[in-house]
Order: sequence, then C-alpha cells, then structure tokens
Amino acid sequence: MSLKLGIPSKGRLMEKTFDWFAEHGLTLRRTGEAREYAGAVEGMDGVELVLLSASEIPRELAAGRIHLGVTGSDLVREELAGWAAQVVELAPMGFGHADLIVAVPKAWVDVETLDDLDAVASAFRAQHGFRLRIATKYHRLVRDYLRAHGVADYQLVDSQGATEGTVKNLTAEAIADITSTGETLRANHLKILRDPPVHRSQATLFAARGADWNEAHLVMQSLAVRLGLDVPEAVLRGASQKR
Repeated sequence: MSLKLGIPSKGRLMEKTFDWFAEHGLTLRRTGEAREYAGAVEGMDGVELVLLSASEIPRELAAGRIHLGVTGSDLVREELAGWAAQVVELAPMGFGHADLIVAVPKAWVDVETLDDLDAVASAFRAQHGFRLRIATKYHRLVRDYLRAHGVADYQLVDSQGATEGTVKNLTAEAIADITSTGETLRANHLKILRDPPVHRSQATLFAARGADWNEAHLVMQSLAVRLGLDVPEAVLRGASQKR
C-alpha cells in the first residue's frame, strides 16, 4: 500500500509545494495532459501523488482517503470541526501566507477595533431593525472569533467570491476575508481593524489521523527522515492498532 500525498492541483500553491519537496530531495511533477490531474513522485518509493483543489484536501484528509496533504491552515480550521482530532499539523511550509481579517468601510472613522464594531452593530440593529451583515466564506472561524471577542448583533452572509465588493454593492456592511497585501481592500475603500487577525494562514503539511497507516507508516518513517520531521505519535498508534 502506498502513502497518498495530496497537494494543490494548480497555481502558485502547487508550484511552491513542488519547490518545497524538491529542496528535500523529492521531485513532484504533473503527468499526462494539462487538464488531467495525475502526478508522480521521484526520489522515494511508495509515495503516490494525488492532485486536488486546495479546498478539497481538508475533506480528503478527514475521510482518511489521503495520508498527507498540503493546504492552507485556514481551510483546515474552517472546513473541519475539531480539526486537531482529525489531522496532525506536521510542518508550516513558509509560503502561501495570508491573514484572515475583519474590515469595515474606511468612512467609519470611529470604528478601529472589535469593541467599536460591537457598539456600531448594536446601534445599527436599533436603527435598521436587522443585524449588521458581515460577508465571508469563513463562517466557522469568524463566528468563533467574534464570539470570543464579545461581538454580538451581527449576521454572517455567505460570499464565495469578490467579498471586498459586497460593501460597495450594499449586500454587506463589513467583511471578513483573506488578504496578503491589503491592496484590494484599499481599492474598495475598506480598512482592517487593529485587533489581531482571525487567523494567520500559510501552506501547511498535515497528516490524517484516520487514514490506514498499517502499511503506509513504514513509508511515513522514511519520508519523515527525508523531510526532517518527527513521525506523529498518532500515526504510529494508528498503525499499531490496525495490525
């Protein structure tokens, strides 16, 4: 049985992942036609490359259909409830950096912090009769973050694209989204609240607790040596339990 390694199937995340493994002596490459999601690993036997969208990888890890996966730490925390019970964070990879932030219109001169946002949200509901809308695709992370900081009287509205434009389009009063440079936010006349971000994300290598490690754990041990990682106790324990 081979060890299945899931990585992003296209774009900069795929290229940077290829570079990261190449630095550790493993060559990952796409095979077949441009539209065919097939790949190969050179430099170690027993590792099968699985090309997936970054958003699919958390689900495949949780289901145990892949042993290892590279994706954004934000996606794992958003997609998997109780994520630490389902996956093990093996290594932050040093690329794909982005912050999940809360941003409000720049014209809100008196709103700089979450405490300010809470006060505005209460006043907004009293004036308009409905809760202040925050557009985001990160419902779990943002809800937990706002609850922890005592923000109430808001509602999350789903946005799967062009979130920064929802305020201008009058479908939300504020947003919570990923940003790396802040340029798009500034272009849409939005400002980031001064509080720490909801989450500081980067590409991360994860291991699946629920995968079948009975045979693959031997490959994992060799791979861990190559990558300079400790073999997760959960992997060894899972393998021993299935023998």
